Amino acid sequence: MTDEADLREQLVYVMRTMAERGLNRGTSGNVSARLGLGMLVTPSGVTPDRLTPEAMVEMDGEGRAAPGALKPSSEWRMHHGLYTRRPDVCAVVHCHARHATILACVGRPIPPMHYMVAVGGKASIPLAPYATFGTDALARGVVQALDGGQACLMANHGLIVASTDLERALAIAEEVEEQAAVYWGALAIGGPNVLSEAQMVEVFQQFQAYGQTASPA
Repeated sequence: MTDEADLREQLVYVMRTMAERGLNRGTSGNVSARLGLGMLVTPSGVTPDRLTPEAMVEMDGEGRAAPGALKPSSEWRMHHGLYTRRPDVCAVVHCHARHATILACVGRPIPPMHYMVAVGGKASIPLAPYATFGTDALARGVVQALDGGQACLMANHGLIVASTDLERALAIAEEVEEQAAVYWGALAIGGPNVLSEAQMVEVFQQFQAYGQTASPA
């Protein structure tokens, strides 16, 4: 089990990394990690370069911030809602990556036009309906759109990833933004050739054996 001090350091790292890699700008985006029955979430309105581990806001299972904590991200209800409704989720990364946000603003989910779309846990990257930021309605819409998956676009907003740990959530966010860029480019020259359902089933089968799944002999 990752301890609280380590989680606080990881949250700072993820926010700074997203800024460095162009997934966020300014104070946009937010990150959280499950902590016991509650969570740690990034504070509201603090740029990544000013973040410190101590600035991360601890919130309990009822959505109450610890005494003396900074004001939590305006999106804390979305993070809290995901942890409440998805016991498999231990990390949430939300960003306004450019190409993912472009697609979200025109109402386009990402179809299975490349096998790496499957990194989000489903054959396509779905689109959650628009709801005002910071509301439980947004959290409900995101959970429904994810439908057990790990990534979705948020209409007229951005991208969100809900995964098992912060490292994996960041990696998925980066790959979804890459797939969004590929799809955006494909649309500009006539549209992509979409993989079939059977082809995507094979992709998920291959994913199960990908990487270092066992210690070398």
